[in-house]
Amino acid sequence: MNMHLKVQPHHLDRNAYLYIRQSSMRQVLENTESAKRQYSLRGRAVALGWHDEQIIVIDNDQGESGASAAWREGFQRLVSDVGLGRAGIVMGLEVSRLARNNADWQRLLEICALADTLILDEDGVYDPASFNDRLLLGLKGTMSEAELHVIKARLRGGILNKARRGEFRCPLPTGLVYDHGGNVGLDPDLQVRETIVHFFETFSRVGSASQTVKAFHREGLPFPSRLHNTETIFRPLTVSTALRVLTNPRYAGVYAYGRRQFRRTIEGKRTVRSRSNEDWLACIPDAHPGYISWQQHQENLKILEANSHGYDAARASIPREGPALLQGRAICGQCGRHLRVRYAARRGRHEAWYICDRAHAYRGAPLCQSIAGPAVDAAVGMLIAEQMAPEAVELALDVRKEIQSRHEEADRLRCRAVERAQTEADLAQRRFMLVDPNNRLVADTLEGEWNEKLRTLANAREERERAREHDQFVLDHAVQARLIAMTEDFKKLWSDPNTPNRDRKRLLAHIIEDVTLLKLPAEGTTKVHVRFIGGKVLTLTTLSPRAPALQIKTRPGVIELVDRLLDDHVYSEIAELLNQQELRPGEASRRGHHDAQFTSKRVAYIVHQYKLRSRYDRLRARGMLTKQEAAARLNIHETTINSWVKHGLITRHAYNGHYGLYELPATNLPQKHSSRWDRLTDRAGERLQEAVPPKPSPEEERGVV
Repeated sequence: MNMHLKVQPHHLDRNAYLYIRQSSMRQVLENTESAKRQYSLRGRAVALGWHDEQIIVIDNDQGESGASAAWREGFQRLVSDVGLGRAGIVMGLEVSRLARNNADWQRLLEICALADTLILDEDGVYDPASFNDRLLLGLKGTMSEAELHVIKARLRGGILNKARRGEFRCPLPTGLVYDHGGNVGLDPDLQVRETIVHFFETFSRVGSASQTVKAFHREGLPFPSRLHNTETIFRPLTVSTALRVLTNPRYAGVYAYGRRQFRRTIEGKRTVRSRSNEDWLACIPDAHPGYISWQQHQENLKILEANSHGYDAARASIPREGPALLQGRAICGQCGRHLRVRYAARRGRHEAWYICDRAHAYRGAPLCQSIAGPAVDAAVGMLIAEQMAPEAVELALDVRKEIQSRHEEADRLRCRAVERAQTEADLAQRRFMLVDPNNRLVADTLEGEWNEKLRTLANAREERERAREHDQFVLDHAVQARLIAMTEDFKKLWSDPNTPNRDRKRLLAHIIEDVTLLKLPAEGTTKVHVRFIGGKVLTLTTLSPRAPALQIKTRPGVIELVDRLLDDHVYSEIAELLNQQELRPGEASRRGHHDAQFTSKRVAYIVHQYKLRSRYDRLRARGMLTKQEAAARLNIHETTINSWVKHGLITRHAYNGHYGLYELPATNLPQKHSSRWDRLTDRAGERLQEAVPPKPSPEEERGVV
């Protein structure tokens, strides 16, 4: 068959596309003969009638696998140009160069058939619009995909076989190395080993990856890091590094393979999914030396899972800085879920609330319950203090030993850093001494490196001395004083504001398993069921705080006192008497009004708000008269009333700061006189004498009749 018959003039009017690809960069660099064979197809296109300037070479997919077209920009451009009718022929050394995925290959054949585009490989020219040619191309595409599958299966089978025996060599994390015999061992660098051991000890102590990172930063300790087989460097520890170390089973001496599953999405992105321990392709405990045991590794994973932000009822969060003592351990007494913690700023501080809102968030149902934290935390804290009092002395000694050993370990790691800096400085000095002094370009560079190493050494020494002085000061003064206080009065230490909330929660975690809270609105109380780790259960009852509107109300006892004082005093006098008794209005409970006192207006508001009987009504009920009524009764002018009150003939009772009512004598009413011999002052004196009881005689005083 004459292949040239398939090439028509309308094909020659369009461009010829030459697609070149090799599967890996190693093939690109080493298998150069394959690339030459692919580029030589230009001569085939010229022989078929295309001009050299019509030949477009697409070779930007070099080093990319043909398993998919998602990440091959060159292949996507080829398909696009074919669909736009720009290609007269598509050339590739073989079908596998264009695609090893049958779906991509069939899609290209479909588009070539619609666009009347030819396909050329090493064997000949094909017309996808022809059934026979398309059948042959389809078989070639299927064989290309099957060939890739067989190659992958053979390679994968060999890898899995070695991995199940623990012989497949995988990259090792920092702290583990291969020896000359290919066996895995601990890093010979003493500083690396001690730092990793200190890392796991710190995590066991604080129980959190983030707190471990903070502890390393406080102590000024760097963490080793190594990328592939490069030199180990020390840099600040990060949370991501801490999580990688904690979740890597190689540190527990376990050979693990297949811990993750890799997949490709439709867009060509690579996704990673972690497998559970049961689904690992290989798991061989005690395969090599490790820093921790396999059991300790499993415990660390459980701690990390418990610390994560979950919503199931069996998960408790890590102790944090907030004042909520039961954070992560409070359980709803109605639905059994863990209560969330919310904080509200009140009275100048953050108050904790334990809220169960899962049903409200997911189904729009009402809140199960919302419980104020201060009263509950105080009751549980008092219980913990009472439980810990007998063991306070032993606990204080253990804490002191732990702090001292922790400081010694940190100082030993800083000493390793100083030794490393000294070694690097000595090495830089030897390199500088061996250089020819006349070669100033090299000598200046080596001298600069030597000076840099000396500065690093000086900084390491200063950091060690500063940290040692700080640790010694803390241990000798602040910590020792608090440990002594712990042995004397644990309750006082527990309530000390300087005691971190996180330490209280960590101590509580060693004693209490969980606390179930049940709010009883009808009784105004909250039932607190405390379950200890040993299984013992205690039930406490706390009073629920009043609503904010009720908290600023005046106490009932004060209202009763105001009611009694209204019989004899006006508002200003009542306010003064209340302040003298150090009583405060309800507004004093508000933020910024702690020094509020009673005033005339506040007393008047209480009288009006609680509908107390006013002093005016009380005086009127006792028969008091207004000025007009008193003047009419005595048949005198109102001005005379003021004069008679002044001289005591009439009694005036004030009912506010300006006005009053008048009390007339029950008998012997005063009369108006105009005689100069019967003056007002004389009559006032007579009434005063009448009011004073007569003085007894000496005989009466002696009891003589």
